[in-house]
Amino acid sequence: MLTQKPEGVEGTQPAAPGSPARVDNLICYFEGDFVALGDAKVSIMTAAFMYGTAVFEGIRAYWNPERETLYGLRFREHMERLRRNASILLMTGLPPIDELVRIAGEVVRRNEFRGDVYIRPAVYKSGTAVGVKLHGMPHELCIFAVPFGNYVDVEKGITMMTSTWRRNADDAIPARGKITGGYVNMAFQKTEAELNGFDEALVLTKDGSASEASAANFFIVRDGVLITPPTTDDILEGITRQGVFEIASALGVPTEVRAVDRSEIYVADEMFLCGTGVQLAPVVELDHRPIGGGRVGPIGREICDIYFKAVRGDDPRFAHWLTAIAS
Repeated sequence: MLTQKPEGVEGTQPAAPGSPARVDNLICYFEGDFVALGDAKVSIMTAAFMYGTAVFEGIRAYWNPERETLYGLRFREHMERLRRNASILLMTGLPPIDELVRIAGEVVRRNEFRGDVYIRPAVYKSGTAVGVKLHGMPHELCIFAVPFGNYVDVEKGITMMTSTWRRNADDAIPARGKITGGYVNMAFQKTEAELNGFDEALVLTKDGSASEASAANFFIVRDGVLITPPTTDDILEGITRQGVFEIASALGVPTEVRAVDRSEIYVADEMFLCGTGVQLAPVVELDHRPIGGGRVGPIGREICDIYFKAVRGDDPRFAHWLTAIAS
């Protein structure tokens, strides 16, 4: 079900015409300056490397070939979340949101991309003292961007299994924080699923409710109602998830935010994942049980179609999501 990943950069498509062919030559923002990605180095003693004390965002920019324009998707919302999550790790004093948006746009512009792009801002503990703590540690900002295509088959749908690894709880490592160290939890889940022949993992909370995929929110459809778990079930407060609510509202599709049992997914009419990386991805099977007859359902299909038009600037109802990036 997963699309082929070319060698070089995991999850990317080949460099688009007009952009650098080698990742090391891409321009990134690193500790206050624009430099070649290959020159952006940190010490192996850096606290973020040793202890996972960093927060990050994943942002997409979509190329519209007819307009020859790259549209950054939800730049402000992502930068707002980055600043909020940094404060969880006692990292304050970041540039204001407008400046973060400007820097991200400048990284993309300097690389002259003419294709879809993935942008990764991160704020990380940059001190090199040995010891596990959050207070009294310096921090830095970096932002890089790479060419990036689809990494799931949105036409055929994907298969999932329920992971034996539970989601890390809010009182352990807050899932809403996009904390780098917490993504070891997701790596266990994703690896388990793929090694068992599935595309993705369904992850449960410590109390047994369905929480997320390994790194994506999910929705199910039952009797025409769109249902998704609440933030109190240890989910990421997803920006794409919020976009799905907006699309559903525009379509007049009713929504519910409530706890979802694993077995409820088995009897759902439809299911799909959503997130910056996965975008919108229909799920056709969970634990060898077909969902909705094993086919992509009509509500998920319509939401998916609208989403992919909106992110390329082809649906004016969602123009407020986009930041045009000057060439």
